[in-house]
Amino acid sequence: MSDLEAPLRPKRKKIWVDYFVNFRWIIVIFVVLPISFTLYFLTYLGDVRSEWKSYKTRQKEHDENVKKVIKRLKQRNPSKDGLVCTARKPWIAVGMRNVDYKRARHFEVDLSAFRNVLEVDKERMIARCEPLVNMGQITRVTVPMNLALAVVAELDDLTVGGLINGYGIEGSSHKYGLFSDTVVAYEIILADGSLVRATRDNEYCDLFHAIPWSQGTLGLLVAAEIKLIPVKEYMKLTYEPVVGNLKELAQGYIDSFAPRDGDQDNDEKVPDFVETMIYNPTEAVCMTGRYASKEEAKKKGNKINSVGWWFKPWFYQHAQTALKKGKFVEYIPTREYYHRHTRCLYWEGKLILPFADQCWFRFLLGWMMPPKVSLLKATQGEAIRNYYHEMHVIQDMLVPLYKVGDALEWVHREMEVYPIWLCPHKLFKLPVKTMIYPEPGFELQRRQGDTQTAQMYTDVGVYYAPGPVLRGEVFDGAEAVRKLESWMIENHGFQPQYAVSELSEKNFWRMFDAGLYEQCRKKYGAVGTFMSVYYKSKKGRKTEKEVQEAEQAHLETAYAEVDQPVD
Repeated sequence: MSDLEAPLRPKRKKIWVDYFVNFRWIIVIFVVLPISFTLYFLTYLGDVRSEWKSYKTRQKEHDENVKKVIKRLKQRNPSKDGLVCTARKPWIAVGMRNVDYKRARHFEVDLSAFRNVLEVDKERMIARCEPLVNMGQITRVTVPMNLALAVVAELDDLTVGGLINGYGIEGSSHKYGLFSDTVVAYEIILADGSLVRATRDNEYCDLFHAIPWSQGTLGLLVAAEIKLIPVKEYMKLTYEPVVGNLKELAQGYIDSFAPRDGDQDNDEKVPDFVETMIYNPTEAVCMTGRYASKEEAKKKGNKINSVGWWFKPWFYQHAQTALKKGKFVEYIPTREYYHRHTRCLYWEGKLILPFADQCWFRFLLGWMMPPKVSLLKATQGEAIRNYYHEMHVIQDMLVPLYKVGDALEWVHREMEVYPIWLCPHKLFKLPVKTMIYPEPGFELQRRQGDTQTAQMYTDVGVYYAPGPVLRGEVFDGAEAVRKLESWMIENHGFQPQYAVSELSEKNFWRMFDAGLYEQCRKKYGAVGTFMSVYYKSKKGRKTEKEVQEAEQAHLETAYAEVDQPVD
């Protein structure tokens, strides 16, 4: 058997859950989609109402809500109450990981009012947002001003707080880094109820660097100042097909945005946006975009494609046409380009509603798409949830750019999931070592895509049912994820924790660096108030006993280190 050949697997006996999943589209069409559309519309009305308010009014409401949170936090009795969690229901989170820690005893703090764009400062080029502002909301405010966040995650429902405390990426990340790299300041309520503003160069600079990937376990984020960039009305998008083996597809992707002469910071040579979709082991389409003015887009001979209309073909299928008709260029309205994957949830929509990509469905019911991920989770029982964990993969592998080909071969061999999404991002060399960090000495290797200040990484997005599952063969999803995590640890990769994780605590801290994070946990009183990031990300139910034991273990460790004599 060759290295790329998938192992032979026996056939799997079907159970009742298989049939339920196959016909789940009935619930989605008649229950989830109508409710989703209603919620989207009500949220839109709320956003419009917020935009009508003056800056002074929004700031006054924000200050009052901050006072309520501080008051609530100070009501907590550490000896009686559980660890602090937000009051958001477990199924509302967009990520696929079960929010099982909320099933245990905990002390709830309501942050649901923090959903306003507080200010767009055109002079400082900063947007000040509350944590529940989502990407659809912020682009609706900024794009008409010819401004946008430097990194705009593709799905409308992704929130500022989730992208900061967790993980966020977009096709512009090869220039600006991850979403959290574009943040200028955090406003955080600490465990003792104090409100602080953390920047990269003030007294809370350690906290500033520790917040990303911490999953809200250092304090409660109540606002963030995020970098804005000037944009134009359209995205000039070039679709270029690539054919070859997986290593050749990977090299074609790298060449689409990383100059071989190493001039990675030259805007003339590097596009504004990059993504590649691998459709099968031998075919891919590389997409590169540059902002374009309305005047350029409307010149005679140029094609404008408004991909945001509900009846339009799903974006990933539209891009796939380049494999047949060859390289082509078109102009897409900027905001519609940002949210190109929303309507079909990348390609997950095909699994949820197998016929939703058909013309008749798009014209008749496409205006209700997409179903809200939170409602999909709310309408599935534990048996269905466990089924998806075993028979379905939603994982992002953040790997060094030069290892993308190896990652693609690993995914093909172990999972056979297609399409695969590739999106590059800078991983900056910082003055302190954060939870995720570039390979030591990367700047000496002078590899394609790297600079002296940042190593180029790639998000290898693996989202779909694995080949063995589609063929009715045995597939152990938990074991596949464990192998994926081991591969990433061995190859200096990182796994975003929105997904289901099988990591043990030891392996979690082999993948991520604990130094700065644990230092800030103790310094800012998070130990004993907020659960640790591993415990929050851990798979499975968290009982009250587990909460107490984990809480006590961290407290004892913190006190022991504080009490140690100084030499």
